[in-house]
Amino acid sequence: MMEATLCFPLRDTRPRRVLLGWKKAGFGAGKYNGFGGKVKAGEEIVAAALRELYEEAGLIASPKDLQPMAHLTFIFPARPEWDQIVHAFLLTAWRGEPRESREMRPVWFAIDALPLDQMWQDDAYWLPRVLAGERLRARFTFGADNETVVKAGIETL
Repeated sequence: MMEATLCFPLRDTRPRRVLLGWKKAGFGAGKYNGFGGKVKAGEEIVAAALRELYEEAGLIASPKDLQPMAHLTFIFPARPEWDQIVHAFLLTAWRGEPRESREMRPVWFAIDALPLDQMWQDDAYWLPRVLAGERLRARFTFGADNETVVKAGIETL
């Protein structure tokens, strides 16, 4: 099963904000998501998260600034090649300003106004909880349309 990362930069402003990316190409195109992607062979998970954050949003961060928040398993019975384990992180310190890349267009959102209708359906189950500081392990199974969550299981860590 493929391993991947997601990183969610946070601004502690009023209201608190999270940086999401509008996916322009590739897996998940046409949706908002965190910044991340596949862990390369031999690459550490944290290194992959930092690499993807830089490639997709132009932000530079230190491993000590990543807060591991969720271990997510996604099952796509209709497209098993999409099955993946995702390591999700919060980030509160970085260098640089978000910039658009070939793959993502960064947009700040208040955490109480997430564009959930423009995100993967599973995000509604876990992302608000993670943004509130809850550490989770979750497993989601998608229907034949590869969009609809047909089974969800979440436990607090």
